Amino acid sequence: MKPIEKIKQPIFQEMELFESKFKESMETKVPLLNRITNYIVRRKGKQMRPMFVFLVAKMVSEGKFEERTYRGASIIELIHTATLVHDDVVDDSNRRRGFFSVNALWKNKIAVLVGDFLLSKGLLLSIDNDDFDLLKHISIAVREMSEGELLQIEKARKLDITEDVYFEIIRQKTATLIAACCAIGAASVGGSKEEIEKMRTFGELIGTAFQIKDDLFDYTEDKIGKPTGIDIKEQKMTLPLIYALNNCTDNERKWLINSVKRYNRNKKRVKEVIAFVKEKGGIEYTVSKMKEYQFEALKILETYPNSPYKESLLTMVNYVIERKI
Repeated sequence: MKPIEKIKQPIFQEMELFESKFKESMETKVPLLNRITNYIVRRKGKQMRPMFVFLVAKMVSEGKFEERTYRGASIIELIHTATLVHDDVVDDSNRRRGFFSVNALWKNKIAVLVGDFLLSKGLLLSIDNDDFDLLKHISIAVREMSEGELLQIEKARKLDITEDVYFEIIRQKTATLIAACCAIGAASVGGSKEEIEKMRTFGELIGTAFQIKDDLFDYTEDKIGKPTGIDIKEQKMTLPLIYALNNCTDNERKWLINSVKRYNRNKKRVKEVIAFVKEKGGIEYTVSKMKEYQFEALKILETYPNSPYKESLLTMVNYVIERKI
């Protein structure tokens, strides 16, 4: 059995019902919008975010479930989908999960409007049901995601990202949304302030590990979802590169910065940069940091009694750092 299928087992029925509720939450009287949202729904990804919401909700409540939990998962997925549609416009990307992106098929203007529509549907779903606590969690995440993206753009111009700044960027860009999923899961079933905060921290830890793993893919030779060296070509300063910069001579540092700034489109030079980072121990260091976050996340889960939901979250934590794509 594939890891994702194993993780979904205890919440299989909830995920099935969620799909119909999520689709229903996007319905509109505008035929063009319905065509586009149907296209988006048919090309869904692994749906890890709603899985976090459901598994956390069931673990902290010992199997209980609320209608609010479905709304929380739908709010997360609506707003996450809106950010992906907007990201593809910003990045001028024509592909999403192997299929044409919304902007590739319907152009940028329509894609931006669709993203705005999805965002508004997420907001209204929570407001109409007085789920203001859930809305607060996702609103904080959206703010931080925007700040993280802009911080990365600012730092990429100077290539002066320190390790602390790197972790702040990935906390805001990636970890904050998974943190919101886990906080919303706990909040949706009446979890205490302490429990909601504990689950938010758990989500942040596993979200950080997830992004570190993503950054490691840039240095692998396996066939994965993105081409090797793409972060270097885009002048993104990830942890393996930052570690190499902090552990080399002045001349090596100048060569490395010059390579990323001026030769980032040169395939031969990019391969040399990857080899240099590996030689300096950048991969081993990054893997060790990723495992630190994994360990802290697992420690939080160990405070809960055994259940199928806890078991699935344990599998999820391990899957995040062992996945091949």
